[in-house]
Amino acid sequence: MMAAARLSFSDITALAPMVRVGTLPMRLLALDYGADVVYCEELIDIKMVQCQRVVNEVLETVDFVAPDDRVMFRTCKREKDRVVFQMGTADPDRALAVARLVEKDVAAIDVNMGCPKEYSTKGGMGAALLSDPDKIEAVSSSTMLEETISLVQRIEKTGVTAIAVHGRFKEERPRHPVHCDYIQAVAQAISIPVIANGGSLDLVKTNSDIEEFRKATGTSSVMLARAAMWNASVFTRQGPLPVEKVMEEYLKYAIRYDNNAFNTKYCLCQMLRDKVESPLGKQVQAAQTNADISEAYGLQDFYQQTLEQLQTRRGALQSSSQPDRPIMDGDVTTMAVKFERREYPPQITPKMFLLEWSRKEKLEQPQYETVQRSQDRAFQSTVTVAEKKYRSSLWEKSKKFAEQAAAIVCLRILGIPEGRIGEEDSGLVCKRKREGRMNGTTEEDVSKKRHVADILHSTETSEPTVIFI
Repeated sequence: MMAAARLSFSDITALAPMVRVGTLPMRLLALDYGADVVYCEELIDIKMVQCQRVVNEVLETVDFVAPDDRVMFRTCKREKDRVVFQMGTADPDRALAVARLVEKDVAAIDVNMGCPKEYSTKGGMGAALLSDPDKIEAVSSSTMLEETISLVQRIEKTGVTAIAVHGRFKEERPRHPVHCDYIQAVAQAISIPVIANGGSLDLVKTNSDIEEFRKATGTSSVMLARAAMWNASVFTRQGPLPVEKVMEEYLKYAIRYDNNAFNTKYCLCQMLRDKVESPLGKQVQAAQTNADISEAYGLQDFYQQTLEQLQTRRGALQSSSQPDRPIMDGDVTTMAVKFERREYPPQITPKMFLLEWSRKEKLEQPQYETVQRSQDRAFQSTVTVAEKKYRSSLWEKSKKFAEQAAAIVCLRILGIPEGRIGEEDSGLVCKRKREGRMNGTTEEDVSKKRHVADILHSTETSEPTVIFI
């Protein structure tokens, strides 16, 4: 455990690091129920070192984002002084680089030397480090910059704050009994706090068992993995609470912090345990989005309200941070513009005005290219008119709205009317089109037909594309 001095590991109960479980929603839930310290899942140094630290003002989080836009680690102010970042590493230089990347946002950094699974050991990480004390010393001293000597006592002298011990040999698995005597031997050999781990199956089933496990191992503290994964209320003295209540509270955090839906699914299935094949379990397994999962638990209203709150916050942040003036982004002219449907008559859209203007000027029809952002599924469109590109710097909730926003930017830059309510008639769209239907067909339908006809007679396709980023 390489840790900041401000976090104490004496007499604490911790949420243990668990792959695919120890993400932000589970960590916050464990804190709610009384955990003193929470560990994130093991994150591999070679992936983390490529990440960029991003302040997510919409979610009010700090995200560490990989080059492919995946959020590898997400944290928030609530857990800043309680969260331990667990790193999988076998390289002192990378360990140091990752430690420096995350040090301002976590309370401590833990180097995994206990995981026996192949994905850790084949890279010389996890339990494989135990057979290479020289590398342990190098990794420890690189991160803490202190002199070291040999294994547990060598590790202690590197300046680490605590050592967590999983009471099984590396070839053993959870089904094997935990060796309390081995943990006790380690605790007696060093003066820094030792955190006992591995008692979930045999010894710790309720909150009252935690103290018994602490006494049996002679340790300062205890961390829980599976017992907490199955029901995080094991941390509260009033617990355990009904798992249905715990799952609901977990899901609310997952929605609030835009947790990956498949990660949310996985954690809920672990809580369901032998009920995973129940009607609820099957509905959760079939879900593809957090919206689907919310429906399974009857939280559709909470999900929708949360989405609306986040969208409102996103819009306010975008409006306040980006001025309504043109800015060049490479070869694209951008403005902070949103398409507000209520500002236009039912039959009129900015795209329609831009299309009519292009025809009047004998230009090729506007061409739209749309991208979708992976982290929140928002859209942004670029329109090309007369070989020049225009785009709104704000992201929209749908592809259609993103195209309309791009059209508005183009119209405003060119000084062309866009058809807003109260705007003086420009003559671009005739009165009959502005006021309603023609022969039972709306002008939007007519525009679509013209658009298709133009495509068929054009040598170049102008179908808008959607690219996922």
